[in-house]
Amino acid sequence: MASSLAVKAARQAATAARLSSSLVPRRGLAGAADHHGPPKVNCWKDPMSPSQWKEEHFVIVSLSGWGLLFFGGYKFFTGGKKNKDEKLVEAS
Repeated sequence: MASSLAVKAARQAATAARLSSSLVPRRGLAGAADHHGPPKVNCWKDPMSPSQWKEEHFVIVSLSGWGLLFFGGYKFFTGGKKNKDEKLVEAS
């Protein structure tokens, strides 16, 4: 009786193992490690060739550059920092 229960449990375990292995997703031709072209580098390793930078580094540097351009233009055309001589009025 105990041996028949052991055989039955072993069969169920083998069937469950086969079913779970068929449910494991297969990546097929996704090929995450298959690079097309040269690998991308950090922007500080090769600062003179933006085409080789990683995408997120390119976005950060581009947005920073545009921000500096607009802020510098704003400061230039509005006169920048102006020294206004303010006179303090004392309370009597």
